[in-house]
Amino acid sequence: MKHYILCVLVLSLAFTSCKEKTKEIETTVEDKQLSAIDSSLKSALTLYASFDNGVNADFALGDSKLYTVSNRKALDSAVVGLHKEGVSLVEGKGRYGNGLQYADKTKGYIYYPSLNNIAYSKTDWSSSISFWLSLDPNTDLKPGFCDPIQITDSGYNDAGIWVDFTKDNPRDFRLGVIEDRVAWNPNPEGSDNENENFYKMLYAVKSPPFAKDKWTHVVINLSGLNSEHGKAELYMNGELKGSRENISNPFTWEIEKSNIFLGLSYIGLMDDLSIYNKALSADEITALYSLENGVQTLLN
Repeated sequence: MKHYILCVLVLSLAFTSCKEKTKEIETTVEDKQLSAIDSSLKSALTLYASFDNGVNADFALGDSKLYTVSNRKALDSAVVGLHKEGVSLVEGKGRYGNGLQYADKTKGYIYYPSLNNIAYSKTDWSSSISFWLSLDPNTDLKPGFCDPIQITDSGYNDAGIWVDFTKDNPRDFRLGVIEDRVAWNPNPEGSDNENENFYKMLYAVKSPPFAKDKWTHVVINLSGLNSEHGKAELYMNGELKGSRENISNPFTWEIEKSNIFLGLSYIGLMDDLSIYNKALSADEITALYSLENGVQTLLN
């Protein structure tokens, strides 16, 4: 009987030891996978603004400075820094540390230049744009459309990439990947918004997961633009919400004139803007969403 009990104890200890080693191996493999994903994100980074050390980007392959301009058609008059009324850097109110707060809908624009901060290409272009927003769109926003981010060299309707909130409550959240205007509306009559081709280039999220005092992660994922197999995806809080495929019309930019505009008619908080030179994988987007201290974690 004693021998039997001893055998059971030995087997139990061996089984426990085996389970612990298996867990250690699984943890090591998982850590290596996460490390590889972090490394991949870091190597693909082209622009990062944490807003913890001011409004200029913490990391940029192009111009890191934030600019303010009163009129988008007069970019030569832009000045360095944040000079837009109603927008301020707020301490401790960001998703991670400090953030940008838009207190009111005011005139003027703030932006980072696109040149080298976005890996634009006239052939087979891929990129990804990530940021966090905090607001209740149905109560915080003033009447009219609102674009938290808009990237273009001319306008929202001509080679423009953006997300917006629609103008009427309850507000939808839309991804707009708008091809060259001459391709989708060569003989414009009336408003572009009345052209059925315009709506084919949008993806709308009904009842988006925004709320007061809550942060929502947004990723615009672009692959193969300026080719026959272009694709655009919208992720929110790590989940794929929708996509457009077979985007074949061109996106033609004069890259020196293209800019990354932030907070057009936006009222709320924004934080941790990052841009990448490729379309991110689902695992990379999940990892990005889950970073404990934001993209800064990748640079430390």
